[in-house]
Amino acid sequence: MPRLPNYTERESAPPELRATWDAVAAERGGSVSGPWGALLASPPLAERGARLGHYLRFGSLLTDAQRETAILAAAREHNARLAWASHVPLARAAGIREQVIEAIGFRGPIEELDEEAAEIVRYVRELVGGTRVSEDAFEALRNRLGERALVELTGLLGYYALVCYALNAFELEPPEGSPRLPGAAD
Repeated sequence: MPRLPNYTERESAPPELRATWDAVAAERGGSVSGPWGALLASPPLAERGARLGHYLRFGSLLTDAQRETAILAAAREHNARLAWASHVPLARAAGIREQVIEAIGFRGPIEELDEEAAEIVRYVRELVGGTRVSEDAFEALRNRLGERALVELTGLLGYYALVCYALNAFELEPPEGSPRLPGAAD
């Protein structure tokens, strides 16, 4: 049971939050999902966060596969069940192989993944899991992505920290039948 109201339908939002609901929906393709219905409790945060998310998800230099690999790895590191459930289908649509999804989900070895996916997962695991990135992991991605895309990837991870923290703190869970985060308690 969510700890805060989660206004995913416009009509369920109190009248004083509907302008914020509309602003968030405009940045998110017309819908309010994930933590955004609960984040409406702080209209400035919801609006600015949605704007940042729109850029990071749809305007950055990262490819769909790079972005979704990083998001899945962040969801796994934060144990965010709803983020995982929401992004597994997006990862598949971006062409990410099941081997990569499983390695991320089960925190498995990455040595047999394609080089790009392995570098991204390693970077996420080091930064999110240990709050630092080794020189090797940093240089591998700087060489692959360039500095701007590396900065955008790092920003994406910060943004997903906000998303995952909100999902977990407010106990927002995926619907029945959604992809399950491996090892997640019910």
